[in-house]
Amino acid sequence: MANILVTGGAGFIGSNFVHYLVNHTDHHVTVLDALTYAGNLASLADLPENRVTFVKGNITDAPLVDELFSRTDSVVHYAAESHNDNSLHDPRPFLDTNIVGTFTLLEAARKHDTRLHHISTDEVYGDLELDDPERFTESTPYNPSSPYSSTKAGSDLLVRAWVRSFGVRATLSNCSNNYGPYQHVEKFIPRQITNVIRGIQPKLYGAGENVRDWIHADDHSSAVLTILDKGVLGETYLIGADGERNNKDVIELILGLMGQPTDAYEHVTDRAGHDLRYAIDFTKLRTELGWTPAYGDFEAGLAATIQWYRDNEAWWAPAKDGVEAFYATKGQ
Repeated sequence: MANILVTGGAGFIGSNFVHYLVNHTDHHVTVLDALTYAGNLASLADLPENRVTFVKGNITDAPLVDELFSRTDSVVHYAAESHNDNSLHDPRPFLDTNIVGTFTLLEAARKHDTRLHHISTDEVYGDLELDDPERFTESTPYNPSSPYSSTKAGSDLLVRAWVRSFGVRATLSNCSNNYGPYQHVEKFIPRQITNVIRGIQPKLYGAGENVRDWIHADDHSSAVLTILDKGVLGETYLIGADGERNNKDVIELILGLMGQPTDAYEHVTDRAGHDLRYAIDFTKLRTELGWTPAYGDFEAGLAATIQWYRDNEAWWAPAKDGVEAFYATKGQ
């Protein structure tokens, strides 16, 4: 049994990873989370107290981070400011958390020789044309287009520099868009699902042609654990599930799965700087570490996600009205 520290473990993909660890390993998990608006203790409420310890705190708090690293075998770093729209409104928290916070963790890993895995995004690569047959690979040049993606790119580069300069034992992964339980209702898929549940017409940005490469959060979790166990130090692995869909197809699939007419949605103002297409080539992860996604069928994963939001309205309802009021001010 190992002691694993998960930063941002009360957020969406972080909490899914904590659940995955509890369900598939015997490790003890410590969660470090600042509980900003995207962190939710209710996402960890049903986990056994003898397996999961929660610590409220910020990854920029060097003394706290140092103390936690001193009694940790490995760290998986999910904590990040991650909402593109918010980064356009106020970039500063993204610099503090994504850059300074990652630096703070790297210095603690350097001091204590702690194994670190850094979670990042495919948005660091910019976007692809809709008709481009290529996908992102580990050698794709960085080309971030927002304060969010640029600070994540910066954090990736910090990890690589600390590996090379100081011998920090770290790996990195860049993942495509996650969906699944415990995702904040500001995000595209849960927003549309909860709109239908509430009797609100779903909202589609622009023409809905933007393509994302979707992966279920459980598959992301299993890939991260594989990299933590088998990954080569200093290496980067892209995580995907061959889930390319444009937003129009996704919203129509949600409506169909929820028994609604597939055209029962509203076109709204497109997002500023809305990247066209993301697509992941995860050949390296598949061939070198032997990982494959369990949810090969996006529709099945989406149906399971819809059912989770139907069954867990008490989890998402407190944030719903505020999110819709915010988007209403932007015509979205």
